[in-house]
Amino acid sequence: MADTPKIRFKGFTDAWEQRKLGEITELKSASRVHREEWTTEGIPFYRSSDVMAAINGTENDKAFISEELYERLSSVSGKLEEGDILVTGGGSVGNPYIVPDNAPLYTKDADLLWIKNQGRFNPYFIYEFFLSPSFRSYLGSISHVGTIAHYTITQLSETPISLPSVEEQEKIGSYFKNLDYLITLHQRKCDETKELKKYMMQKMFPRNGKKNPEIRFAGFTDAWEQRKAGDIAEYSKGNGYSKSDLTESGTPIILYGRLYTKYQFVINEVDTFAVPKEGAVYSEGNEVIVPASGETAEDIARASAVEKPGVLLGGDLNILHPFDFINPLFLALAISNGEPQKELAKRAQGKSVVHIHNSDIQELCISYPTRTEQDKIIAVFRNLDNLITLHQRKCDELKDIKRFMLQNMFPQKG
Repeated sequence: MADTPKIRFKGFTDAWEQRKLGEITELKSASRVHREEWTTEGIPFYRSSDVMAAINGTENDKAFISEELYERLSSVSGKLEEGDILVTGGGSVGNPYIVPDNAPLYTKDADLLWIKNQGRFNPYFIYEFFLSPSFRSYLGSISHVGTIAHYTITQLSETPISLPSVEEQEKIGSYFKNLDYLITLHQRKCDETKELKKYMMQKMFPRNGKKNPEIRFAGFTDAWEQRKAGDIAEYSKGNGYSKSDLTESGTPIILYGRLYTKYQFVINEVDTFAVPKEGAVYSEGNEVIVPASGETAEDIARASAVEKPGVLLGGDLNILHPFDFINPLFLALAISNGEPQKELAKRAQGKSVVHIHNSDIQELCISYPTRTEQDKIIAVFRNLDNLITLHQRKCDELKDIKRFMLQNMFPQKG
């Protein structure tokens, strides 16, 4: 392993010291807790799944043990303290968690390995070390048949690590801590905006057969009209193309699978390409497209409006050309929301692959206000989608920066 990283903070030039984790601190695993000893309240009881939830920013069902059991077991194994590191030894192995404070906390014996800090290292430096390519490469080298079912305390003890001075550790740890904070901030903003969009969808469209939504712009009071979707648009189909037809460059193309994995309700940027074929179908701008097939009914019971002309539209796409009194973006939202979405999902047919036909879409009942009110509603959701895209893009950019810095701020195997 190289003894210095490629990128360092100014003023640090000394070679990093190569050690094994077992040489620099005390490594432990907690005394065993049986499943029947778990409780619904008391002292938090951490498992590998809790560590993964913390890393991924998700929620996990909490487990607890009684205070009496905690005190009895801790008298044998000791107590977790602020700055200690927990490392997953089972499940998705080798993933870290920093104990944030001295509040009572217990861990699941061999499921989580325990690195005592005792002021010997910067916890954020050690945390990021476990996420670095150098450690992940080492973890792969001790795996069996490409996977590792357990990361044991013996393997943890033998794990090689290069250490700079505590001062440099603190600089590196602080840098990644701030980067993680920014990633979390933008991901939270993205998630909050998605929740706001979901809420506004429920409030700005009529529910349960009503003719008016709960939230409207000032000056609009008329009841919304209701018509079958077959009476508000003309219908056609895309033609040809599958994933195997995609190329690095060429004419922009939309395939059905991207509608429920990539795009919001409006599409004006396309990042997949193909070479045009005879009989290809191109967007003219302001079409509404609905997947014609997919893995689940919920996946394909959705629509997007294509604002960009000249885009190839693949064969597994139903294409709607709304009449002038319907804003295409409004129609895309209406199909993807409330009763129309539920009804469309019911109409999807198939087992391993489900299908939706134009005839299924035509039977949907669509509620809509005047075109002026439609345009105002669309402006709200376009702004929300722009915010979602902005925060997600910033989050992805920061994650790319972190990956690069993990690669270059820790020494790599030579």
